[in-house]
Amino acid sequence: MDIVAEKKFAAGLSITSNAAIIALKFLAGILSGSISIISEAIHSLSDFLASVLTFFAVLKSSEPADSDHPFGHGKYEDMSGFIEGGLIIFAAFYIIYEAVKKLIHPETFEVDTTLGIAVMLFAVIANWIVSSVLFKVAKKSNSISLFADGEHLRTDIYSSLGVMIGLILIKFTGFHILDPIIAILVALFIFKAGFIISKETLNNLLDGSLPPEELKAIEKIIKTYKTDCILKIKKIKARRCGPSLDIELTMIFPPDMAILECHRICDEIEDLIHNNMGQVTIIIHAEPECGQRD
Repeated sequence: MDIVAEKKFAAGLSITSNAAIIALKFLAGILSGSISIISEAIHSLSDFLASVLTFFAVLKSSEPADSDHPFGHGKYEDMSGFIEGGLIIFAAFYIIYEAVKKLIHPETFEVDTTLGIAVMLFAVIANWIVSSVLFKVAKKSNSISLFADGEHLRTDIYSSLGVMIGLILIKFTGFHILDPIIAILVALFIFKAGFIISKETLNNLLDGSLPPEELKAIEKIIKTYKTDCILKIKKIKARRCGPSLDIELTMIFPPDMAILECHRICDEIEDLIHNNMGQVTIIIHAEPECGQRD
């Protein structure tokens, strides 16, 4: 199976599993009267919408560059990840709203925990399997949207575990007020995940630079190229565009070097970076030592 097919399979698997888990959680939440289970259902619904966005983003970003998008379609994955983060944040605020209403009127509800505990356990197991697949394929393909989708499911695992433990405590203690409190804790956890995803993808959409440690890693790769012809690495600029990296290098060469030799070295450095970093687009600007500009 090639990498594009693997990405499509992983995104499709996420959609299918999320759809089943949403139905089970909503059913369990309504039958049990638990706001914490319903909050988990809303969380999973945001994951489902995110998975659908991811699926179409993967399809679009896999298309080759064309006249309308000469730099490729990688930004579709970043846009997908940004929308996913926004959906998660919205879900968190809605859960808090519903939970606060339960806290204000605690006498109006009671929770039947047995069904909820079973559904939460199923959700934990299913999401662990699917998120593992997503992370594996995201790592192989450098897909930020698949990675974001995997992060959603990973947060769903932890929040489902938290809800399940809370339901067990309610079952044995009879303290039903724990249910909306657990829902609020889940919402705060969800909000944090959504904020991190939105921040990272917004940085990519605005062509923010790679972190300093990643720029240092690019410089280190270049320095493994053994030659006395590169006098200095003047500038390294890099950004992430979906699953790919765009890298621009400015390097100083001896003023009397032939253009053909300079071009050969630049090609070999491009190949070296490709071999070490995978899917990248590289532009190298060569300057003679005597012609450096401020």
